[in-house]
Amino acid sequence: MERLQALRGMADLLPRQTTVWQHVEEKARQHFRRAGVGEIRTPLLEATALFARGIGEATDVVGKEMYSFQDRGQRSCTLRPEGTASVVRAAIQHGLLSQGPQRLWYMGPMFRYERPQAGRQRQFHQVGLELLGLADERSDVDAIAMAWDLLADLGIQGLELQINTLGTPEDRRRYREQLVGWLEQRVHQLDPDSRHRLATNPLRILDSKNKVTQDLLGEAPRLLETLGKESRERFDSVCQLLQALDVPFVLQPRLVRGLDYYTHTAFEITSDQLGAQATVCGGGRYDGLAALLGGPPTAGMGWAMGLERLVLLLGQQGKTTYPHVVVLNRGDTAQVRALVLARQLRQANLHVELDLSGATFARQFKRADRLGGRLAVIIGEQEALAGVVK
Repeated sequence: MERLQALRGMADLLPRQTTVWQHVEEKARQHFRRAGVGEIRTPLLEATALFARGIGEATDVVGKEMYSFQDRGQRSCTLRPEGTASVVRAAIQHGLLSQGPQRLWYMGPMFRYERPQAGRQRQFHQVGLELLGLADERSDVDAIAMAWDLLADLGIQGLELQINTLGTPEDRRRYREQLVGWLEQRVHQLDPDSRHRLATNPLRILDSKNKVTQDLLGEAPRLLETLGKESRERFDSVCQLLQALDVPFVLQPRLVRGLDYYTHTAFEITSDQLGAQATVCGGGRYDGLAALLGGPPTAGMGWAMGLERLVLLLGQQGKTTYPHVVVLNRGDTAQVRALVLARQLRQANLHVELDLSGATFARQFKRADRLGGRLAVIIGEQEALAGVVK
């Protein structure tokens, strides 16, 4: 019979690996708790329309990468490819947006049909922050600072904050016209993927990884040059506030992010330890998303971090944890006494390893040595009958 295995791009996390995952997750919880951010949990499965409308029909995520299917009720469903649209949908559905600003975080698996590689699987995990109902540029900087501080606290090395502004929808409309006109005159120099995007989502060409296209874009018009006065002043304020917090950054005029709902501030935090997949955190402002999803116009700012990439940076194997006590036992009466004792010690908040092998004491001692327990408790038949342990 054929041995079944996990699907390509769906990775198992084994006990030695999950220790470092738990470390990252606990650090995130600590930072969010200190910042007064509440956890929200949304379903893995949503209506396909949520992402088609929220992320954008022309994006690669919706067009090429989503896991979508018809359920038994003939409804189109999708395994969530990102977290923001689900969080905003939940905030609208449950009336959170009428209760004042919301500071929310989430953590869990996402799904995209991409080519698996180091730090990038088809089922991947994200921790994310969403600030809803906060339009002031200080909320942009507060969100970015939370991401920067979490990464620094985790000990991630070689960090760089890249920042840009996408302006208002009107700013982008003007820039799109300029960029499309400029690119159409040079369409023969574009790679095939960028030529396709020229008709569907031209701003995404700025994020092309093709070397020839990147060199060409070095001479392209810049969005910063088409910003209106208010957008320019807002971005200047964001930069000044980051400087006030001593958060270093570099301007990246070609940074557009991959999803259609971003406005104004867009950013990525990269690490020079990751090679090609350098981004460890990305996000920005999305003031128009709630209205797109049928809710009231609501300001929004958020980010997401890929946990796989953080784990890759921290090292796949976490620190080994050793039991406080290993309970060795042999004999019918001793096995019962050992089971009772192990439970009592665990209830006292001790890490207890109970040997259930029934092997000789010699073998049990060898296993206890491998486990690295601080203390071995021995219960044989003589000790069990006398009500004592060694």
